[in-house]
This record gives sequence, structure tokens and C-alpha cells, in this order.
Amino acid sequence: MRFSLNQWTTRHWPMPDLAAGCASAGVTGVGLWREPVAEYGLARTAKLVQDHGLTVTSLCRGGFFQEQGALDDNRRAIEEAAALGAPVLCLVSGGLPDGTRDLDGARARVADIIAELAPYAGDHGVQLAIEPLHPMYCSDRCVVSTLRQALDIAAPHPSTQVGVMIDTYHLWWDPDAWDGIARAGAEGRLALFQVADWVTPLPEGVLTGRGMLGDGCVDLRRFREAVDATGYTGPIEVEIFNDALWAMPGPSALALTLSRYTHHVL
Repeated sequence: MRFSLNQWTTRHWPMPDLAAGCASAGVTGVGLWREPVAEYGLARTAKLVQDHGLTVTSLCRGGFFQEQGALDDNRRAIEEAAALGAPVLCLVSGGLPDGTRDLDGARARVADIIAELAPYAGDHGVQLAIEPLHPMYCSDRCVVSTLRQALDIAAPHPSTQVGVMIDTYHLWWDPDAWDGIARAGAEGRLALFQVADWVTPLPEGVLTGRGMLGDGCVDLRRFREAVDATGYTGPIEVEIFNDALWAMPGPSALALTLSRYTHHVL
């Protein structure tokens, strides 16, 4: 099964219940987040997923390179990913530093810190995955807005150390995304594929406005086929930030997600 449940899709499902619920549903992959892992305990989480036969497909997240102490925090994130057996650390670059308008400088800082982190990630067997976010997040969350920008930042480094993420929610609008996906595959940099839908109009809380698969305007299957065409055979993580989904019991949310994944992604 390529389906992987990103932990934030069922955000309020306690860690032990999530592991048991995934195993019961035949789901073998989970994408974990650093905050709940820290709350439950890194070593306990690693044992929990192992005991339930689960693979940690990614750890979210590193990045936010404009913040003080970013380099040390990202080194810790790499160590945590390695301890969990996660091959990929997702990177959200961070927005503009407070009080500045220097977008080029912010992007240059992202590239500089990734250059420092890449060998450390390689030493730990973890691939850094640069995630471009939709341009509406550029000012406060992610100055990397396109797949081409992400690939250009990754280019100086070995593909085993630095790759990119494809997230349908963030890239569906970009006419160059298809060329970028092909390039990522050709360069061996396609680290992770995530799916969510885009609904119109966006809910007031944009961060929690991702749509359930099939409820929006994204051609999810076209993305999956484009990713598959590169030779990528890795996990397909479903990552949906949605208040209505979070209010559902974990097993029900997982069952709905699996059903929609089957009908709209495969």
C-alpha cells in the first residue's frame, strides 16, 4: 500500500490510537509531526510504530530558516527523523524576516542554511525535502513558492541529501509544475508526494482550509500519474488541514480519507 496517513490529517487522534487504528485498517505508512512525537516521546514513538508494523514515511517539519536558532533546531529535526527511521524531513522555509521586504535575501538565506545542513542530513541517512508552498504563504510561512525554485536550491547538493516535495494543494495552480515534476524525477530529487484538494471559496481560516480529496478543483489523478511517470514508487501521503475532519473520530476520518484516496487519486 502506497497510501500513508499524515498525522495532521487526524490531528487530534492520540499517538497510540493512531498507530493501532492504522494497523487495523491495513495502513502501513504514517507521516509524523515533531510536536506530537515530542509530547509522546521520541523513543516511545519509534517503538510504537515499530510494534504496529508501521513505516514512518516522513517527519514534519524542519525549516523556518529566518528564526533564531534555526540551524541547531534543524539539526535536531534531522536526528529525530533518523531515530524514527523516517527517510525524509519536510522543510518549510519560513517567510520574510520581521520588518523586511528583502525577498531575494530571504531565499538566499534558505539556500545558505540548506547548504550547511545537507552533509549533516546525509550523514544521518535523511533526505531534506524542500516544500514549495502556495504563493499566498510567501510573506509569513514560505518564501519558496514554486517547484522550480525548490529544485534550483536543491541543485548544488547530492540528491540523496536534498530533494523536493510535491504537494497538490500548493502546486495545482502552477503551469510549470508538470515540467518541474519531470525534472525532479530525472534528477532523483522527488522525495515525497502529498495530496489534498483546493476548495473555493477558501474558508476564513486559510491554514485549516484544505479540502478533502474530491471536494475541490485539483486534478489529483493527473498529479499522481505525472509523479508515477518519473519512476517514483514511494508513499503517497494524505495531508489535510481541515477543522471538520479534525472533529471526526480518528477511525472515521481515516476510513473517509482512504475511500476518497481510492476514488480520486488511484
